[in-house]
Amino acid sequence: MAASPREMREAKRRIQQMEAKRELRRDQEKRRRRDNLLAVGAGTAAVILAVVLQLAVYSGNPTEEEFAAAEAGLQSPSASPSAPATNAANIPKPETAAGKVFTGELKLNRGAVGVRLDGTKAPQAAAVFKSLADEGYYKGVSCHRLTTAENFGVLQCGSKSGDGQGDPAYTWGPLENTPANNKYAAGTIAVARTGGNAYGNGTQFFIVYKDTVIPADAAGGYTVVGTVTSGLDVVTKIAAAGLKKGENATDGAPVEPVTIDSFSLK
Repeated sequence: MAASPREMREAKRRIQQMEAKRELRRDQEKRRRRDNLLAVGAGTAAVILAVVLQLAVYSGNPTEEEFAAAEAGLQSPSASPSAPATNAANIPKPETAAGKVFTGELKLNRGAVGVRLDGTKAPQAAAVFKSLADEGYYKGVSCHRLTTAENFGVLQCGSKSGDGQGDPAYTWGPLENTPANNKYAAGTIAVARTGGNAYGNGTQFFIVYKDTVIPADAAGGYTVVGTVTSGLDVVTKIAAAGLKKGENATDGAPVEPVTIDSFSLK
């Protein structure tokens, strides 16, 4: 017996819902692989739902039940914001940077950016990035993520794999010098981390090229380690070139590949 018009409409509606969920999962998986900085720009309903799904910290695509739970506003267990670092032996002591100021240059293939790191406000973060820079860790590493939303403009760098994955053997905390108002001024250099974990900092950082708002998560905000002293226009030009085709409209890989030639601090 042929289906009634009502049955056909219902079947079509179910198919559309399934396709929408699949598409959301695909977008989420791309973002999960690409970055570990959990941040948003605009506060639309669609963005809010995406943030809920991100903060759920799924290890892979969510099941139908997990999706429904997130959609209903439920939360899955996440990393503790106060858990101690598990590999502290690999991390330089904050005392090596406390009270000091480090200045230098982040040389990108698109131009040079002058930087200043503040060991008084963020001694642990300053110690980490001074150590990594001295080791030559960043040579050849890419800046894999660019955001271009109206109130969310950052260039994120430091993933050795080039796709935003962190190094589980190099994590540290706690958070330092986080903005109480969630506002990151143009020229800010801050530390990227995994969501909901104050000890989820690693080797990645982001340069804010225009005034940006990044909502705090369960662990808090993002450590501000320093500022750009010159060459911010290098980053704004990278942003102006846009994102690769097929990426999210305001969040993805720069259309022109960006790599770090060297990172020197003294």
